[in-house]
Amino acid sequence: MKIVNAFIRKVDIPLISPFETSFTRMEFKKCIVLELHDQDGTVGFGESSAFDQPFYNEEFRDGSWELMLKQLLPRVINRKLVHPDDMYELMADVRRNNMTKSAINCALWDIYAKQSHQTLAKALGGNRNKVETGVSIGVQASPEQLVKTVSGYIQDGYQRIKMKIKPGKDYEYIAAVRDKFPQAMLMADANSAYRLKDVEMLKKLDSLNLIMIEQPLEPGDLVDHATLQANIKTSICLDESITSLDDARKMVQLNSGKIINIKVARVGGLTIAKRIQKYAQEHNVECWCGGMLDSGIARAENLAIATLPGYTLPNDIAASHRYYAKDIIKPTITLTGTYVDVPTGDGMGFDIDRTNLDKFTVQSERI
Repeated sequence: MKIVNAFIRKVDIPLISPFETSFTRMEFKKCIVLELHDQDGTVGFGESSAFDQPFYNEEFRDGSWELMLKQLLPRVINRKLVHPDDMYELMADVRRNNMTKSAINCALWDIYAKQSHQTLAKALGGNRNKVETGVSIGVQASPEQLVKTVSGYIQDGYQRIKMKIKPGKDYEYIAAVRDKFPQAMLMADANSAYRLKDVEMLKKLDSLNLIMIEQPLEPGDLVDHATLQANIKTSICLDESITSLDDARKMVQLNSGKIINIKVARVGGLTIAKRIQKYAQEHNVECWCGGMLDSGIARAENLAIATLPGYTLPNDIAASHRYYAKDIIKPTITLTGTYVDVPTGDGMGFDIDRTNLDKFTVQSERI
């Protein structure tokens, strides 16, 4: 591969309804779409999932834009790369900023798969033609509203239901859903809203037979999560605490949790996600693929990585219409029963909806 130019866009995609977590409320998916052009004319796409504000991690969209434009892309353009993995050596002195790196890595993988006439899933080593999916539900106004919302998604065919929680909107909310759906595969996502002082409340969740509680404590923490896991029966799933293969190794050594939510954007790309999954599989840690309210581009690349054998639980790869009236890929991602079918075309397997992409673009630049 030899990338000869790049085109980046700030994109604001309207959400069908606002999405609320323990720390924010969003009405648009605001991201950066990256388009890389190889010298042979092959085009690859990636997405920087950094939000407007650095509430999820240290990255934010304007910062990701400047870093990508002025520092990272110049290291890749007109440089011969044999494989997408090669980019990390070019960026070894850049600390973290994984979402920005991920956009570049994913676009390179898209080109690599297209040039080798493979699906992205096959190029990554995947072995599935469909991927089981779950849904993520934001904090609701009341337990009754949460039950109503969950009911709709269960009727749609989703088997795994993830519900956002925060102090004051936790046990009673999840308990109401468990009472209505005693056999459903339920999990809670705290987005780091709790601390060890909340252990008694978190213990109450043990009675609800959840498959996991995701990232209950501080981002980046492994030590307190180990203490909490020793004191509760519910499996802890780590999200914001796992940003690298080294974090996964420490998690296993400390017994900080039993499951990893691997987000391609959070760990720095498909290459690193693949390495973490392999390590987790070797150490009997279950994995699933999480998302960042992704556009269709990142969602398609998540779908590809979730075909790897170490992804053992339903993934956060919902149908496009779950979040968007209009997406920026075509066809949009849809459910077949409780699964998303893996596309068979080269690369990520979806075309770009240029009309929608142009409509939602608020800033663009070519280098």
